[in-house]
Amino acid sequence: MGGLIRALLRLFISALGNLLWILTGGILIALWYALGGVVLCLTVVGIPFGVQLFKLAVLALFPFGSEVRVTGFASGPLGVAMNVLWLLIGGIWLAACHLALALIMALTIVGLPFARQHFKLARLALMPFGSVIT
Repeated sequence: MGGLIRALLRLFISALGNLLWILTGGILIALWYALGGVVLCLTVVGIPFGVQLFKLAVLALFPFGSEVRVTGFASGPLGVAMNVLWLLIGGIWLAACHLALALIMALTIVGLPFARQHFKLARLALMPFGSVIT
């Protein structure tokens, strides 16, 4: 019974955090990532990168209660090559923006949970290939 109450409380806190995140700018981040994903998917070469931007858009929309896990795909030569290309083309800038936002959010106690979510987004923005959101 206690485990059920804890699970429901965790779900409620995640939903409340996601609602506050969306209202304070998370929806804009998600929309920009989704728009970038659509633009990249217009070309055949850009489809894998567009899919990674959609992954970032989902995490940017619902970061509370989500975790980023690295799978074995990134260890292969194709995954490593795609991550290096991603990093050189724009991943470093996306991660830097999220790190800057995290540092700004961390200046206040109220902003600490949001800073943690930006750190999570920065981690995924740095090397998205081979990562899954759970």
